[in-house]
Amino acid sequence: MVQVCLNGSRGAADGWMVPVSPGALADAAVEAVAAGATDVHLHPKTPCGHDTLSPRVLAVTLEAIRARVPVPIGVTTGAWAEPDPAARLERIRTWTTLPDHASVNWNEPGAEEVATALLDRGVGVEAGIWSGTEGAARFAVSPLRSKVLRVLGEVTDPAADTAEASARALLSDLGNAHGRPVLLHGENGGTWPVLRLAGRLGLATRIGLEDTLLLPTGERALSNAQLVTEGLAQYRAAQRSS
Repeated sequence: MVQVCLNGSRGAADGWMVPVSPGALADAAVEAVAAGATDVHLHPKTPCGHDTLSPRVLAVTLEAIRARVPVPIGVTTGAWAEPDPAARLERIRTWTTLPDHASVNWNEPGAEEVATALLDRGVGVEAGIWSGTEGAARFAVSPLRSKVLRVLGEVTDPAADTAEASARALLSDLGNAHGRPVLLHGENGGTWPVLRLAGRLGLATRIGLEDTLLLPTGERALSNAQLVTEGLAQYRAAQRSS
């Protein structure tokens, strides 16, 4: 499985290629799926370009993408989109159109409650476990650990020369991930080393403009589809070398 992460917290300041509006996100999803992505992750945006959990924005965004691609679509529930845990729960409980799954960062306050609210509504939970945080330890004792859709091993080390070691340390902390599938990915300079490690280990991964703006050569990526194409090539080459 290769998930495309279309935009993340990035916006117009990061370049014209980062999709923000529902239409642009739908266009990017179509291209990425055609390039080989089998799952979509995105951050719905307000008209001003800020991440939001707004039911109205979520509905418009999901409907635009679902009209054009057949793959599962997931969204963030990151605390930066709604810092107050109680308000975050209220947003999720009033969603009128539901994503197939949503990521929950286990290091954030209110993670258990957010995940419970999602599961109660039939939304799959991607348990985001960030390296360098208490996320893995908290997840290990969570009563929800066997109920999540998958575990996101999120390597926050942005350095190309140390990200693989950070990824291995995170995987060690996760152990068998309590029997759940693991999707391993990095960010910024660590994106490509961690993606190749995922290939060697046979783990799911993701690639897209949320994680990196650059190709492995250091050139600026022109689209999510270009990153997916290169990501699949790198992943498969790593698989063959393992």
